[in-house]
Amino acid sequence: MSLSIAEALRKLRMERGLSQQQLADMLFVDRSSIASWESGRRSPDASFISKLADTLKVDVEKLLNHIEEEHSSKTCAILIDDEKIILRGGLPVLERVMPDCVVRGFSNPLEAVDYARSTRVDLAFVDIEMGKYSGLDICRELITINSKINVIYLTSHADYAFDAWATGACGFILKPLTLDGIRKQFPFLRYPIKGLARL
Repeated sequence: MSLSIAEALRKLRMERGLSQQQLADMLFVDRSSIASWESGRRSPDASFISKLADTLKVDVEKLLNHIEEEHSSKTCAILIDDEKIILRGGLPVLERVMPDCVVRGFSNPLEAVDYARSTRVDLAFVDIEMGKYSGLDICRELITINSKINVIYLTSHADYAFDAWATGACGFILKPLTLDGIRKQFPFLRYPIKGLARL
């Protein structure tokens, strides 16, 4: 990532009077993601820029002018859950287990589907029950978009497991997300993901 995007993000955040934690909470990412972006160690992917621009109240073009397209070959994982507390707790765990991956969280399943249309998603962790949205239907939609996506269901209810297997998903985790729980799913992915085999 160019230093200019790191400097731009830091400057814009500070101009808005936001701490890294406040910005992270607004974006449903871990504070360490903001710190990594601002230090130049990592960069937000291009499809995430509009969310950043909206949050920082700047033109998307202003941010896009600074971004190098480095995510095209990176593994991308998403977490979809309508409970924001699950996102806040789960995203740091995913980032820790998959430090070289682009990791995004969505409380709105339709935003996640839109993201999957514009970005190749390799791995999706999907809550089965999300209010008016069914995680089973979201899984089917994600597989329609990318037939080689790996979907792992999240739920608090083990009795959903039978229905979940009929959708093309490759795994099932009872909440909350844990390092060990995620790692145990990797050997069962239907479509291997570069860099995850060693975990």
